[in-house]
Amino acid sequence: MVMAPVTRVLDPSPVVTLEAWTRSGGGSALEAARAAGGEAVIEALSASGLRGRGGAGFPTGTKWASVAANLSSGVPATIVINGAEGEPGSFKDRAILRSNPYRVLEGGLIAAHTLGAARLVIAIKASFRTEAERLRRAIDEVRSAGWPEGVVLDVLEGPAEYLYGEETALLEVLDGREPFPRIAPPWRRGADDGEDDEVGGAGAAGAELAGPTGGSDIPPALVNNVETMANVPAIVLEGPDWFRSVGTADSPGTVVCTVSGRTRRHGVAEVAMGTPLEEVIESIGGGPVSGRVVAVMSGVSNPLLTIDQIDTPLSYEAMVAAGSGLGAAGFIVFDQSSDLVAVAHGVARFLAVESCGQCTPCKQDGLVLADRLDQLRRTAADPTAVEEITSRLATVTDGARCFLATQQQLVISSVLGSFGDAVAAHADGGAEPSDPELIAAIVDIVDDQAVLDVDHATKQPDWSHDPQDSGESPADRRDQSTP
Repeated sequence: MVMAPVTRVLDPSPVVTLEAWTRSGGGSALEAARAAGGEAVIEALSASGLRGRGGAGFPTGTKWASVAANLSSGVPATIVINGAEGEPGSFKDRAILRSNPYRVLEGGLIAAHTLGAARLVIAIKASFRTEAERLRRAIDEVRSAGWPEGVVLDVLEGPAEYLYGEETALLEVLDGREPFPRIAPPWRRGADDGEDDEVGGAGAAGAELAGPTGGSDIPPALVNNVETMANVPAIVLEGPDWFRSVGTADSPGTVVCTVSGRTRRHGVAEVAMGTPLEEVIESIGGGPVSGRVVAVMSGVSNPLLTIDQIDTPLSYEAMVAAGSGLGAAGFIVFDQSSDLVAVAHGVARFLAVESCGQCTPCKQDGLVLADRLDQLRRTAADPTAVEEITSRLATVTDGARCFLATQQQLVISSVLGSFGDAVAAHADGGAEPSDPELIAAIVDIVDDQAVLDVDHATKQPDWSHDPQDSGESPADRRDQSTP
């Protein structure tokens, strides 16, 4: 099967200069947005049905309207483009930035104009050297061309941690703290929230809220994913009906997919929403390496899809109806050679290590889940293992302030439910031990093969790479190091 080519946000050839971008119409959307006014831009985004491509799928127009309704009277808002891509299986944001950073910057400047923001920050990881170079060069060009009109453009190069991609944790990093998720959403408590730690706390932000009735002049922040922001210029220029001309009624537009795992090749491509997952795996990945596909995982955020669900259309509604989710459209494929118990252990370990420890069950129950699944993978026969895993899955989300603990529940429970025979065989000692399955972020895609972050295999639960874990959570270590 060959997918019909779609090109809206992932340029087929790199756009290497601002001049090349303007020759193809770049900058026209920014001019149109400034002429139309902020209210008209938000109305167009709402009518388009664009949903956030970072994973949650929140309606973009609604998010922008929420920020507009909670603007501070004294301090302008900040626009943050989230390019801190760390979801295992996803490489689409980095592919977009490498291909055309000007499109993303134009979307961000439209947001800044719409919301009267004085600052636009593109947040990436410090390890994203290619993307940082492309962004800084592009920013210099748009500055020289006069695009910002007073808006300050910055690149934030943040830590390697998975939680840095969670938008409230990203704002903590922007404020000079650790990537620990906040209680309040960013449109109610924004960036640059003051120097007084009594206001925001030394760690995650407290419950004081910005907004017209929140009792605070702290400005909100708009945080949108790279792919989301890349869609904005064309919607402003071409209109909501154009955007809805592909996709489905509830999931209009395109989605940029990454395919990796047990496929013949790995890669990134843009497809119309509603394209069957099987077609995406075949066209981008060339099909399974061995035999047939047995499961597909959308990052580490949603339950696995099994072979009988592989024809599910890629839309928010269809993926939810199938019992999973679209996430960041980063699909890790497993074939007949895969041991799903080892996969479950890899997921549990990744999430347990990346937990910040602000919520004790998330960290401690997560570590037990990883340990017990590791025992099962090694076929250290123990009929009580599954019972304890089930028990810990029930408590791991207690008091959770972000989605990470729920991810443990969703992914591990789906393995227990869909691959119960394999789990039972390991628990009873009837299965052969399997090698570890590294679940980690994609560092790059070279010669059609994803290069994973192999250093994650030695990362300790305290976020160090020391020979031994300290036994302290990252949150505890930070509290002790804070004067």
